[in-house]
Amino acid sequence: MIDRFTVHLLVALASAISTQAFSKEWSSVEIHFATSTYPLLVEKCFPCHGGEAGKVKGELNLTTLDGWLTGGESGQPAAVKGKAELSQAIDAVKRLDPDSAMPPKEADALSAPQIESLVQWIDSGMVWLDPNSLATIQAEYSIGEIVTTSGGLTPDWDQRQYDPAALWAWRPLQKHPVPEDPFASSCHPIDRWLNHRIQENGLAPAKRAERSRWLRRVSFDLIGLPPTPEELENFLNDPAPDEKAFIEVIDRLLGSPHFGEHWARHWLDVTRYADSAGLANDYARGTAWRFRDYVIRSFNQNKPFDQFIREQIAGDEMYEQAPEEEQDPEWLIATGFLRMGPWELTGMEVAKVARQRFLDDVTDIVGQTFLAQPLQCARCHDHKFDPIPTRDYYRFQSVFGTTQVVDREAAFLDAENLAGFEAEESVLRGRWKRFESILTDLNEKEKAAGKAWAAERGLPYIPRNQGLKQGVDESLLPPKKVGFEPVDYGMERIARKGMERLRWELERYQPQALAVYTGATPNRKSIYAPVRLPEDRSEGELEETSILTGGDPFSPAATTQPGALSALDHFNPALKKIEFPESVEGRRLALADWIAHPDNPLTARVFVNRVWAALMGKPLAPDPNNFGVSGSRPSHPELLDWLALHWIEQGRTPKELVRLITTSAAYQRSALAVESVEGSRFDDLELAESTWARFPSRRLSSEQLRDAMLSVSGALNPEMGGIPVRPEIHMEIAMQPRMVMGTFSAAWQPSPA
Repeated sequence: MIDRFTVHLLVALASAISTQAFSKEWSSVEIHFATSTYPLLVEKCFPCHGGEAGKVKGELNLTTLDGWLTGGESGQPAAVKGKAELSQAIDAVKRLDPDSAMPPKEADALSAPQIESLVQWIDSGMVWLDPNSLATIQAEYSIGEIVTTSGGLTPDWDQRQYDPAALWAWRPLQKHPVPEDPFASSCHPIDRWLNHRIQENGLAPAKRAERSRWLRRVSFDLIGLPPTPEELENFLNDPAPDEKAFIEVIDRLLGSPHFGEHWARHWLDVTRYADSAGLANDYARGTAWRFRDYVIRSFNQNKPFDQFIREQIAGDEMYEQAPEEEQDPEWLIATGFLRMGPWELTGMEVAKVARQRFLDDVTDIVGQTFLAQPLQCARCHDHKFDPIPTRDYYRFQSVFGTTQVVDREAAFLDAENLAGFEAEESVLRGRWKRFESILTDLNEKEKAAGKAWAAERGLPYIPRNQGLKQGVDESLLPPKKVGFEPVDYGMERIARKGMERLRWELERYQPQALAVYTGATPNRKSIYAPVRLPEDRSEGELEETSILTGGDPFSPAATTQPGALSALDHFNPALKKIEFPESVEGRRLALADWIAHPDNPLTARVFVNRVWAALMGKPLAPDPNNFGVSGSRPSHPELLDWLALHWIEQGRTPKELVRLITTSAAYQRSALAVESVEGSRFDDLELAESTWARFPSRRLSSEQLRDAMLSVSGALNPEMGGIPVRPEIHMEIAMQPRMVMGTFSAAWQPSPA
């Protein structure tokens, strides 16, 4: 990876070439230092110990050999030549003492191969090379890989050098041959991959879990609920062999409507689903429930993931391109995905800033959700770690430059639950009438006081607002809110703000969808009511996306055209064939096709990793939202690729992937114990669980815990879908004030039924 020392190394390389330095014979110790140890020191040590002027923590400078041998403020050398076991640096990177562990952050800890590289360097005599020699060896032995990008803010970003292993997720999926099972205990491909690693670590797989424990596990994992007493009894008394009995249970649970409810939770957590917009005003998202139910239906219908992607990113463009008889309102509902961010437009917000917040939000959430790439890091500068220049960030954002928020008309579907609409809407209408009555009474009070004020002065009575519109001298008009007492000011504000919020809440009973449309950006100063589709979509500003200096919407620099991540195209040439239109329409559909393309390795790896984590207790790649260089590498990369390719070949449906994982012996293993190959009890639980030699123990989620209590007590309402329910909650929480544009919002009010 190119780092802060690249410039002087490249200069040295030029010098080395000019003096024919390549003719020198380099020892294996020198090659190891230049290609392995030195890049490690640059990444892990130099940032705090001498990499930049003034950054020499603990008076320890590790950018020179003398610094290693002299040490810092402790007075002891950081390393002893030829004796790694006596070196403080090795104790620190092995994290033997938490107080002196280096690097300090657990997330930056050295891996076992990195520690071994450092040990090997110290034991071999701590050779130290000058910049010329470093650059020459690194060039000759090609320690990195040149990655071509669209070009960034700094000159060296057209082509940058990276550690090939760090870009594992960007590379095409590799079809590795499935290894033989060393224990000859299973023919399932997942078990053969896992057992191979288990055997390498000197372990043996744990025994199959008891039927009662396994049934509880699979029930919670697939439908989020515990098995009923009848289901447990039937399963325990089933005379069929375990393999057959287990598969029958899995298929029964996959067919349950609660499967979609539970698995929608996983997706909705990633998309940040909420029934209100957050921030200060926290406006109700009246029709957000329709997106929630769309996700539930998609999982229950076993919708292919590529279709799921296209509908959420570009469902409205699909809708408008389809013949009228084929247009599906579901596609409009699906674009609620793009509306889940915590942002708003109000009279207190600068419209351009609010608009940019929306664009930044959708750019980043699409990158994290589908590609596990946090794109926000490249908003102000070229990404420090990943091959994502700032130009790519704004190319990606340009796709959404013509995307506008709207509450679109979308007919209710037969599959949607409209129960309780009348009762709930009636309650809200009752509140509306109460607020109306308050305002009417206050208007009458103000009118009477205004007439009295005019009569006292011998003036004709003219309502204040009417007179101001007609240009009447303000001295001839009654004062604002004349006749109001202090309580009247408060009641007027409560009623007015209450009606403002009720406009949003009443939306949920109308055939509207929280959605988007393609067009020019309207000149909208604020939103105090749900937004409707404009008659003329070209009216407003047709935004031209530019690289924003420092991310500031008021400091545009070079313009960009719609596109995606250029480095991913570098590794996967098939993605280059997808053209991104510069026209107003079709940009998001092109991006959806690019993300959903079977040759996009990130998409498949990310989804498979999320499903694995939900079922197996922990992911194969430890950072599900970050597959970049700074994220952790997968524990079983070959298995992850095999699963992704197999899933693509099988049609990319969620149920097939869930069935594949849950039918493995690894999923069926006990979480209680594991033995070593020799037969003695093995007590390293972290290793046993990380290799899935035993099934990882884990806590129930809060939703599972609550639903389980309601289920076993008979109080769970199994009715699916529909408007969100506000349950009874603790009074101290319900009555906590919330601010709405300078006014306290209404307290939490439970649903009437």
